[in-house]
Amino acid sequence: MELKLNRPIIFFDLETTGTNITKDRIVEISLIKVYPDGSDKEHSTRVNPEMPIPAESTEVHHITDADVADKPKFSEIAPSLAKFFEGCDLAGFNSNRFDVPMLVAEFRRAGIAFDLSHTKMIDVQTIFHKREPRTLVAAYKFYCGKNLDDAHSAAGDTRATYEVLKAQLKHYGDLPCDVDGLSEYSSHGRNVDFMGRLIWNDEKKEVINFGKYKGRLAEEVLASDHGYYGWIMQGDFSQNTKDCFARIHLRVESAKIKK
Repeated sequence: MELKLNRPIIFFDLETTGTNITKDRIVEISLIKVYPDGSDKEHSTRVNPEMPIPAESTEVHHITDADVADKPKFSEIAPSLAKFFEGCDLAGFNSNRFDVPMLVAEFRRAGIAFDLSHTKMIDVQTIFHKREPRTLVAAYKFYCGKNLDDAHSAAGDTRATYEVLKAQLKHYGDLPCDVDGLSEYSSHGRNVDFMGRLIWNDEKKEVINFGKYKGRLAEEVLASDHGYYGWIMQGDFSQNTKDCFARIHLRVESAKIKK
């Protein structure tokens, strides 16, 4: 079974200074734009994060401060990068929880609104974990029969992710092969925000999924605890999570006015 595309899809992977979406920065981004005819265009670039790369991060991706000292800042490549992403769906490995919100945060810091409202997103890791819970290295070995020798390099991980998805389509005959179906299958279907701080309940209402209010309706909490919204807005949360809370807060305040 082959991957069916109605428009281009970009497989991408990020290497970063760390895993904190609000504080850390991208040091390398690798992209493979796959077109409906099956052809692809590959591009990788390292980025000056404008902050020191912690030693523990360098141990993972082997990128040092010296490696990126003369590389462009994200703000310098953001306009051309946004154009490259324009009109494309997205795919990655653990991308819905990390790479996508990190990328959105970087674009926001560069002053570019990276609109994903009409973008389908496939998380290959979710498909893998639903079928064979392991890591990308194991997934590559399991599905492709090869060792991932350059694991934790953005280019190596991105190409491996693309190859794993193609192998998954061949391996599982009942797996959808179109972007809409794969996006739905690989998404954390109840997540309201990328990080899953808010989830949908069976009545399609937003429920807080962390902290002291876990399991409570967000509307009820925001209506009763007036300091909670300010804590969210000032807290160490991704902008996407804050935007979701902001929409609920606006709805709550609008309801009060109507009363």
